Amino acid sequence: MPTQVPGVASDRASDRPSARDRLTEVLGLTVVVLIAIRLVVDLGSGVLYDLPLALVPVLFMWAPVWLLRARGEDPDRYPLAIPAWDDREAWGRAFRLTALVLCVVGPPFLLGYHLWQRTLFPWVLDAVCDQGFRGACGVGPALRRLEPRLFLPDDTASLMAYHLLFVAIPEELYYRGYVQSRLDEVWAPRWRIVGATLGPGWLVTCVVFALGHSLVVFQWWHVFIVFPSLVFGWMRARTGGVMAGAFFHAACNIGVGLLDRMYGILP
Repeated sequence: MPTQVPGVASDRASDRPSARDRLTEVLGLTVVVLIAIRLVVDLGSGVLYDLPLALVPVLFMWAPVWLLRARGEDPDRYPLAIPAWDDREAWGRAFRLTALVLCVVGPPFLLGYHLWQRTLFPWVLDAVCDQGFRGACGVGPALRRLEPRLFLPDDTASLMAYHLLFVAIPEELYYRGYVQSRLDEVWAPRWRIVGATLGPGWLVTCVVFALGHSLVVFQWWHVFIVFPSLVFGWMRARTGGVMAGAFFHAACNIGVGLLDRMYGILP
């Protein structure tokens, strides 16, 4: 008997592609989408500056739908759209789980961020300077003189809207709604973790998610994206949808953005 994936409706066995076909499809589409986004970002300048902002969420949200339809499969089998506005159960489940996760991970993250910016990072810079890397030596004292200020930037509302609507929801629809769901059909979820059934597809999705960021715009810290991604994927499995993960995803991005300004890391 085929394994039923949580949150994904079953098909007739004769209609389903093989596990190898699914894996090839997911990896192939992801590479194509990310290369397209990278090209759009690289070409976006001048009058085309807003073009990446418009095309990136479109690619993330619609590429899986187009591909599944082209393959004769029903995209509605997967959580590739936000719930209906009147679906109080789905929205309530997403809000409640997001609030719970924020209460659990928020305080230790804030403490860790403060210790990193005020103690650990300056210590690392001092160690680097002691080894003769003079290029970094001028940064340490400047950072140590910065004191965190509690304020909200003037563009806080637009920052929140951007990260929720243009980043978190499109990325979660793609990576958790499509990639993780499709990979769960390759490797059946079998691990019970805090109320959610997860499998290797959850872990592979986290790695693909982190690598995808580096393919578009490389940053050394992208490797750490794997950790919040584990929570996004768990929330998708726990609720059967992507909105809880999208809310938490947006909260992570917004929180880091505001903290970086409060601590003077960003202007």
